[in-house]
Amino acid sequence: MIVGIDIGGSTTDAVLVDHEVRVVTVEANDPIAAAAGAFGKLVNDLHHRLSDVSTIAATGGGARFLGDELLGVPVRKVPEITAIGVGGSTLAGKREALVVSMGTGTAIVSVKGDEIRHVSGTGVGGGTLLGLSKHLLNVARLETLEQMAERGDLSRIDLTVGDVAGGPVGNLPADATASNFGKVSSDVSPEDKARALVNMIAEVIVVLSVTAARAAGLRDIVLTGKLVRMKSFVDRIKATRLLFERDFVIPQHAEFATAIGAARSLQK
Repeated sequence: MIVGIDIGGSTTDAVLVDHEVRVVTVEANDPIAAAAGAFGKLVNDLHHRLSDVSTIAATGGGARFLGDELLGVPVRKVPEITAIGVGGSTLAGKREALVVSMGTGTAIVSVKGDEIRHVSGTGVGGGTLLGLSKHLLNVARLETLEQMAERGDLSRIDLTVGDVAGGPVGNLPADATASNFGKVSSDVSPEDKARALVNMIAEVIVVLSVTAARAAGLRDIVLTGKLVRMKSFVDRIKATRLLFERDFVIPQHAEFATAIGAARSLQK
């Protein structure tokens, strides 16, 4: 039995993959405490013993703090890029794909069979969205931000191609964004700002992902990470599918893809 643990910047996921996926997520500032807490809770919730687990496959930025064992179970470190690529591609059932891991920041990984490479990325991600939400709206939870965004009016914040050019330009429709926050005025509502924040982060990630996919010669873009939980965020990404001629795939359990990929990389 192999347990995958992804120790990220804000949360830690522990997963067991057998005939189904079982997951525990914890929040903790200390990576060792987070890993031990997530692993212990997973084993306890599934009514297993620690001795039932042969190996812990650890990945993520916090994995470097772990030793050779955790709670007496051997630990093997899996490079995060490998875990992202294996997790996203296997969950989507793709031999070749661009896997985009949207966590605190965003990592973009090319998968072509057994060749897995880090091809791009950005510091813009869930951490950016939450940080700007706290700064601009005094909102500290993504769930609250999403509820506000659903009531917002994007046309009161963003300049569109139609606003600038009077209509579509080339293959850009009139409602495509010409400038994020380019129309903002003093009388916009917090809900409008929330909608514009979600839109801006989604568009940055989409443009970078499509550019990387084109450079790598890949058509399928697999989206993973905690941001896939935000419906408004995912809806904005899907709305760009026809514009960029790429297929965006969000597989089941996509939010836990990196931890799953760590476990499956050892199983392979």
